Amino acid sequence: MSQVVGFIGAGQMGEPMVSRLLQAGHRVKLFVRRTSVRERMAAAGAQTVDSVAAAAAADIVIVCVFSDEQLVQVLDGPSGVLGAASKECVVLSHTTGTMATVQDLAAGYPEGPVLLDGPVSGSAEDIAAGRLTVLLGGPATSVERVRPVLESYADTIVATGALGSALSVKLINNALFAANAQLVAAATDVGRRWGIGDQELLGALLACSARSYAAESIHRTGGLAKFERMAAPYLRKDLAACLAATKDNGIELAQLADVIHHGPLELG
Repeated sequence: MSQVVGFIGAGQMGEPMVSRLLQAGHRVKLFVRRTSVRERMAAAGAQTVDSVAAAAAADIVIVCVFSDEQLVQVLDGPSGVLGAASKECVVLSHTTGTMATVQDLAAGYPEGPVLLDGPVSGSAEDIAAGRLTVLLGGPATSVERVRPVLESYADTIVATGALGSALSVKLINNALFAANAQLVAAATDVGRRWGIGDQELLGALLACSARSYAAESIHRTGGLAKFERMAAPYLRKDLAACLAATKDNGIELAQLADVIHHGPLELG
């Protein structure tokens, strides 16, 4: 069934999401600052609006911004999404940040719309192909309400429990992925010492028992240098959120932290 979807944050990940929503027949009310993206999405059929509050006049609002700070700017305040949207609306955040941020935001608007945390796993290419993974935390009825909309660009949608639980899973996932990437980087260093090129080693490992998603990602992006340049900024941000969350809860990353911080890649 077609829905009115407010969308905020049509960047590298958000723009292909909007495209897929439009292709699925949803009416998209898009708030985006960049003129080029606004014109491109308007030509594709999106209704561009001039404020966050205008985008919040929708059945479902999806927010896809980079950081907790940006998420608070978009959601909080009288003209933010949580203040402007109706209580029947469901607001979904794709931002990977801390559990405390989304929980505090929801607590600040007890009579407002339902807020879900929905961090994603995958790339812009996965979104364009409709094969993204989305983790969803929040009330089960609201999770099921947004599921048909998310199926426009996601083929795996995992309900994880209460608000904040999806971010918990995502941060653990990213910490483990970062540790795996560090181990792959260390293995390629050993390979170089034996005269084996990085891509040759990675290609062989993907056919053997040591294959992993991290090794595949590094191989697919063209080697460690390109992978670090593309992925490290996002991993650093997510790892900082993971460390903040574990510190708040008195949890130690232990061996995961050792591998992440002492591996060849600059992820600290």
